[in-house]
Amino acid sequence: MTDASRLKATVYVAGLDNAVNDKLLADAFLPFGEIVDITLPKPELPSAKEPHRGFGYVEFEAPGDAKEAIDNMDQSELFGRVIKVAQARPQKDAHEGLGSKTAVWEQEGYLAKHAVSEEDRIATGRRGQELEDIPEDPVQGLEGLDVAGPQSA
Repeated sequence: MTDASRLKATVYVAGLDNAVNDKLLADAFLPFGEIVDITLPKPELPSAKEPHRGFGYVEFEAPGDAKEAIDNMDQSELFGRVIKVAQARPQKDAHEGLGSKTAVWEQEGYLAKHAVSEEDRIATGRRGQELEDIPEDPVQGLEGLDVAGPQSA
């Protein structure tokens, strides 16, 4: 099974109570089709007392089963809590986008999107030295305008 088809057959389940485990989740979603895998991500800190992070993934054999599970289980109640069931999304790269530990301007996609070529600088009439000649102080050159109101001639 390819990664894309696996993703289509996987649902994201959020709002899980701490009492929910793999077996209980499997029992809740079994009526919708053959389950291939269940994942309940563990807390990032090993000292945390919660058995999981409050969400999980259920992978079905067929994408149609995942759709049935979403249609029937979204906004239903499991262990006294309303759960959210949606189509799983691909995992983001840890080094791209918001939440990454790399500055946005250092990411490869940002540079490709926002890079200014020498050609563009020439087209706008500014070259390297001209860019340095721009005053840094936005108020520079406004010294004579310190009096407010109309002036008599």
